[in-house]
Amino acid sequence: MFVDEVEVFLKAGDGGNGCRSFRREKFIPKGGPDGGDGGKGGDIILECSPHVNDLRDYRYKPHARAQNGQPGRGSDCYGRHGADCILKMPPGTVVLNIYTQRIVTEVLSIGQRIVLLKGGKGGLGNIHFKSSTNQAPTQATPGKPGEEGRFKLVLKTIADLGLIGFPNAGKSSLIGQLTKAQPKVASYPFTTLHPSVGVLSEAGGRHLCLADIPGLIERASQGKGLGYRFLRHIERCQGLLFVIDMAGVDARKPWSDYKKLCQELKNYGEPLVNKQRFVIANKMDLPEAIENLNVFKSKVQDVPILPISCYNGSGLKELRTYLFIGTPYPLHWTYQQRL
Repeated sequence: MFVDEVEVFLKAGDGGNGCRSFRREKFIPKGGPDGGDGGKGGDIILECSPHVNDLRDYRYKPHARAQNGQPGRGSDCYGRHGADCILKMPPGTVVLNIYTQRIVTEVLSIGQRIVLLKGGKGGLGNIHFKSSTNQAPTQATPGKPGEEGRFKLVLKTIADLGLIGFPNAGKSSLIGQLTKAQPKVASYPFTTLHPSVGVLSEAGGRHLCLADIPGLIERASQGKGLGYRFLRHIERCQGLLFVIDMAGVDARKPWSDYKKLCQELKNYGEPLVNKQRFVIANKMDLPEAIENLNVFKSKVQDVPILPISCYNGSGLKELRTYLFIGTPYPLHWTYQQRL
């Protein structure tokens, strides 16, 4: 099960209490104060890990606490600091305050560590209160409580290019042909139930990260079907690949499909409107596709159109070449910088 949104309660460790103690040694009848400080509480730390794909771990364990600091002891012994609680997050995780719905932080690059909640400071032992006028202090301070909060974790997949299209347009087949990803492929709609990410590699060591988004349908931006829930996964993409069924299978009209997809992106909001776009004209092995492609080109002249067939593999080599060297800017830089 793919989980891309959870609510969690997190608490950093409390600081240990300071100690109130006096020396008791043989032949030293009037020992002074020797109470040590309490240890600092552990922090809540978010770590971006390449080995985590979604947020399912936090669906079943929504509470996490760091260790408390140990109290101070006599003989000038300071308490041990509490252990930090390190939470592994997939790249692209957004952390929101559950009450204000404001973004607290974002986990973006692999290896990145963010201290989300700080542990409480340890209390002072009575050794700190000794002075010439107060040679036997009896006061010590308690440890400070650690920070806590309720948060919503929202995953927005990081990819260079996002594949969008209507159900059965061939998005899963395409990402399976171009990368080593193995999404489920079948002849019925909504085969893809969650985003699938694959890496397109070139011999020169360049890479492109592709994200296959579950099929959109009309009024997806209003919550219909699966599309709205997963549209946020292409917010971070630099470009969008519109996979269009150019053969018009199931009585589909390529030009109408493209217009509806553009409208759904516009309805979703500004983050998706101004992204670079490409059209992948799929199913060109079928006879109806050539005529439909000519009509489509006459109506869409401001977007690159790349004809392919996932069935027989035609056009895939040219598509690979275009994505790496035919685009106006080097999309692969984004993925390399995250490694």
